Amino acid sequence: MSRSWPETLRRLAGIELAPVSHVERLVSGIGGFIAIYVIFLLERDLLGEVGAAIMVASMGASAVLLFAVPHGALSQPWAVVVGHVASAAIGVAAARSVGDTVLAAALAVGIAIAAMHYLRAIHPPGGATALTAVIGGPQVHALGFQLVVTPVLVNALIIVSVAVAVNAFFAWRRYPAGLARILSPPPSETTPPETITHADFVAALESVGTFVDISEEEFLKLRGLMREAAAARRVKPEDIGVGAYYSNGAFGADWSVRRVVDAAPGAKGDVIWRSVAGPDRNETGIATRRDFALWAAYQVERSESTWVRTIAGAGASQE
Repeated sequence: MSRSWPETLRRLAGIELAPVSHVERLVSGIGGFIAIYVIFLLERDLLGEVGAAIMVASMGASAVLLFAVPHGALSQPWAVVVGHVASAAIGVAAARSVGDTVLAAALAVGIAIAAMHYLRAIHPPGGATALTAVIGGPQVHALGFQLVVTPVLVNALIIVSVAVAVNAFFAWRRYPAGLARILSPPPSETTPPETITHADFVAALESVGTFVDISEEEFLKLRGLMREAAAARRVKPEDIGVGAYYSNGAFGADWSVRRVVDAAPGAKGDVIWRSVAGPDRNETGIATRRDFALWAAYQVERSESTWVRTIAGAGASQE
């Protein structure tokens, strides 16, 4: 289906479709204001007006992420704190060991990016922190490696704390992402994936409320890959083995493990199972191989005090 010129231009320009509420936008702005105001007041005595303004610049970029995209991977506490601290240390080291400012600045940012990758703490404003450590001027240079702790680490902890406090009042955007309560309806067994339309995608974003940093095309591609992965790792009825353990792959209190006590031969035979972990522990039941396979997400085995997923191709666990 051909797209209209406005739609084509929107896609080429990269304008994100983010139908968030006015409340969401207002909360984001207020949160950013509070965080930067507090940080600037605390830094002004340490670095002076100019030094504080320079150091707060990278935190301003962090504020955009923490308050506008609080559930994004780049906005989480580990990424914020470790990203800024590691980048600051690299920036100070580059400023002290490389005489040429241009070369030191480029090295600081490049190494900081690589370091954040390895530390699994990618936080774009960290690049600004590394650069500031090199070009921040005499007030910043005089701090040396103290810069890493005060003000960078302190700043990072403050902005994370403000993000936790401000977002705590709104259940749908609580920070960090692990505290958010975004309730999703159970998937419909009768609605095929082909029926999802552009309007459905927009409606879903509006129901979430907070900004979601993913395009419609990326979402559909990701959804397709998830379906392929789920289908590939699903237990096949004919592969269900006597003595093997299977989990439903659920989260939290709904997670369960069942052991196959006995099974009739053939793909259509019945399976007798006993639950060994989860809310239905010690219960037994009987199901067709097909129904048991629909319940079982994957095979598991006991490893010391926990259950781990069985490596593909491994045989059934036996008692």
